[in-house]
Amino acid sequence: MKLGRAALGLLLLAPLTVRAVEPISLGLALAGVLTGYISYPRLYCLFAECCSQKRSLSRETLLKDLDSKLFGQHLAKKIILNAVSGFISNPKPKKPLTLSLHGWTGTGKNFVSKIIAENIYEGGLNSDFVHLFVATLHFPHASNITLYKARAEWGDQLQQWIRGNVSACARSIFIFDEMDKMHAGLIDAIKPFLDYYELVDRISYQKAIFIFLSNAGAEKITDVALDFWRSGKQREEIKLKDMEHALSVSVFNNKNSGFWHSSLIDRNLIDYFVPFLPLEYKHLKMCIRVEMQARGYEVDEDIVSRVADEMTFFPKEERIFSDKGCKTVFTKLDYYYDD
Repeated sequence: MKLGRAALGLLLLAPLTVRAVEPISLGLALAGVLTGYISYPRLYCLFAECCSQKRSLSRETLLKDLDSKLFGQHLAKKIILNAVSGFISNPKPKKPLTLSLHGWTGTGKNFVSKIIAENIYEGGLNSDFVHLFVATLHFPHASNITLYKARAEWGDQLQQWIRGNVSACARSIFIFDEMDKMHAGLIDAIKPFLDYYELVDRISYQKAIFIFLSNAGAEKITDVALDFWRSGKQREEIKLKDMEHALSVSVFNNKNSGFWHSSLIDRNLIDYFVPFLPLEYKHLKMCIRVEMQARGYEVDEDIVSRVADEMTFFPKEERIFSDKGCKTVFTKLDYYYDD
């Protein structure tokens, strides 16, 4: 009888305990903590996703996904493959893995976050242990910045959100989108969780993954790529050392980056600044072909070229790089399959 009642209780509790703790919600922040204290965890996992059910990451599968879905980003592929696979395979990391992805819209930053999530959790971005924070959605009122910061309300709520989720699952993934639109200084509230501490308030954050997405620094990345092109060099010749330091300095000194004079950079808590290069014409065609195949269409090279030709490119004279990357090729493709 006790076991039966426990099973019923778990089913009733499931809506409260399974869903991720959403940002800026102190009430929900407590829900994630409950998971670790529920009786009969094996029974509970029959009805809901559990942290212990995470898949073991395969380096080969991750490489295959990056090769088949991400185009024109040889630097990002190498960094993500080595950083993520190395971190997951380490049973005792010294700190959370912290990645900062930079580049223009449509170059693949969000897509890489999706690939990482899918290779760690079966539910991918829909997993209860993958958490998305969007600056313009969760903190949209710039006029309230001073008030919130003065009372430390926003920082406290953000800490509660992360603390509650890591308490529920040590291998939580946190994705912070639109960092370039976050007010400078706010992200420093999570600095204790990214540092080399074994425990923070009796909780270990060392197995968590933090991913920051931003357009900040895109100009610096474009400058390097353009210099290589004008010098007659292949973009694949660009090395991380050609831009990582300049990128981190650019982001640190950019008042619109969200990382302006941030202690996360000053204390070297970001493990990798990952540059996403602007995409060329040939990369757009790759994106279009993959989208056609995903929709079940035969690849029609005439349509591929027509869609790619509709995109706009920069600089004005050379017209080398797509100003929207692959972001809008999918909607343009709809025009040719509107029947």
